[in-house]
Amino acid sequence: MNSSSINRILVAEDHYVSRHLLERNLQNWGFEVISAQDGAAAAEILEGPEAPSIAILDWMMPRMDGVEVCQRIRKNHKNPYIYLLMLTAKSQKDEIATGLDAGADDYVIKPFDPDELRARLKVGQRVVELERTLEKRVKDLEAALADVKRLKTLLPICMYCKSVRDDQDYWRQIDEYIYTETGTDFSHGICPACMEKIAKGQLM
Repeated sequence: MNSSSINRILVAEDHYVSRHLLERNLQNWGFEVISAQDGAAAAEILEGPEAPSIAILDWMMPRMDGVEVCQRIRKNHKNPYIYLLMLTAKSQKDEIATGLDAGADDYVIKPFDPDELRARLKVGQRVVELERTLEKRVKDLEAALADVKRLKTLLPICMYCKSVRDDQDYWRQIDEYIYTETGTDFSHGICPACMEKIAKGQLM
């Protein structure tokens, strides 16, 4: 995953002054900022093909609040993981628990402290990077298992030259076939039994 993908961030805040302050801070920290003025617009962006990796969601927004946005995003398991940070004036433990239960990863109390927000966003970047790395490794493992499964199937092989017939009905050397199917390369040598036969002139 390139570094730019974890530097794209959504700010969903309906209050213009607060949104502008957030945007300015984030840009100064090197983030590429995408803005939304209400929860419905934020959800649409986060469900899109170019969704940012991190989102700061105000709790109280028109059309859809931050809790509803979190719940909607967490129901979608097809897209890559998005780190959701709730920005709220609510400070009661039960209220904070409601936000976390809805799918938020973290929260910051308004008015936010820039140093605290920046530190929490760095945590978010690390989480996203780990999630993307894990996702790639799972896909690589699934591809490797598919290759193994394909090689376990019955292969039509010539009883004389040991060539293998592929799915396009072409005959190829077995090492070429396996390399094409799995990317596994071969180093050629001579086994002891064949070496003995060559020495005796029995294998040419």
